[in-house]
Amino acid sequence: MAKREITRKKTVNFIVCLAIVYFIAFLGSVFTSQGVKSDWYQAIKPLITPPNWVFPVVWNVLFFLIALSLYYAWETKKERKNVILVFGINFVLNVLWSVFYFSMQNPLLAFVEIIVLWLSILAMIIVLRRISKTSSYLLIPYFLWVSFASVLTYLSIL
Repeated sequence: MAKREITRKKTVNFIVCLAIVYFIAFLGSVFTSQGVKSDWYQAIKPLITPPNWVFPVVWNVLFFLIALSLYYAWETKKERKNVILVFGINFVLNVLWSVFYFSMQNPLLAFVEIIVLWLSILAMIIVLRRISKTSSYLLIPYFLWVSFASVLTYLSIL
């Protein structure tokens, strides 16, 4: 395969990874956007919650890193079924938290779910470490942010 064709294919793969991840981000935002403005959320929001503008900034950076992680894992051409499995499970869990917390207004269910989400990120890091160390390292900020989000979710139950 010519160098130009390889470069084009890698570019297309990266764009597809971005599109998949940002589609998941969009789905989550559908369930989150109105909830953040609700009186219910304002009443239960923990005092240590960052200002509202911080969340889209952080999540956009995190989603870019997740897309980059997916791209590097995919490009290795190793264990693609495992890559699809760990990312797919994580994407579903990522959206479900928004559904449980903001749409259903159920912080307890969201807390249980975010623990499973946290474990799925840990699983991603472990699985991807065998495939691409770079890919696994790119998920560490996501792991740390969801750790903090877990604390916020727990505090909103109290």
